[in-house]
Amino acid sequence: MKNVLAATSLSLAAFTAGIGISCSVHAAPAVATVGQPAPAFSAKDLSGRTVSLADFKGKTVVLEWVNPGCPYVRKHYHSGNMQGTQREATGKGVVWLAVNSTSSDHGDYLAPAELASWMAGQKAAANATLMDADGKLGRAYGARTTPHMYVIDAKGTLVYAGAIDSKPTSNPADIATATNHVKAALAETLAGKPVSVAQTRAYGCSVKYPSGA
Repeated sequence: MKNVLAATSLSLAAFTAGIGISCSVHAAPAVATVGQPAPAFSAKDLSGRTVSLADFKGKTVVLEWVNPGCPYVRKHYHSGNMQGTQREATGKGVVWLAVNSTSSDHGDYLAPAELASWMAGQKAAANATLMDADGKLGRAYGARTTPHMYVIDAKGTLVYAGAIDSKPTSNPADIATATNHVKAALAETLAGKPVSVAQTRAYGCSVKYPSGA
């Protein structure tokens, strides 16, 4: 009887270990989650300099997904709303990073020099614009649209993810009556308060990721 019990115990242990191995192999990769540490990243800016999230330890960081070919992006840039939000944030010591995840084989793709020219023409106030043509950074954050906005607090925690504001249209006239979720999240974060609206549905054009990215 003891031998039977021992054999049964060994079988159960092997089965349990097998389950553990199976779960480990098939576990889903980590993705950005509000309330959790923001995924680390490094990417080249428009001048070819490597920029890492770790460079800004102790600072609040905003990530903005951008594609100049998208009418929703143009809504916020041609009206000056995005630049105004950028200036207000950077004026308070926040680091603002724009990210372009458009695949190099897509019609909306702009080479770094072209994108730099567009951002300069718009008088953008981002601290840097990052190239993500392989889509790795965008996928890590689950960025789906342009714009798609993220706020990371000084402790490195993702505290907001979603739309720039509450009016999901491409009409600039709607900006005046919209709630700017990024401004609200930053105000609460910088005041040491929890973000009351920490997640919203992002709206805009789909991010033009490379196939298979």
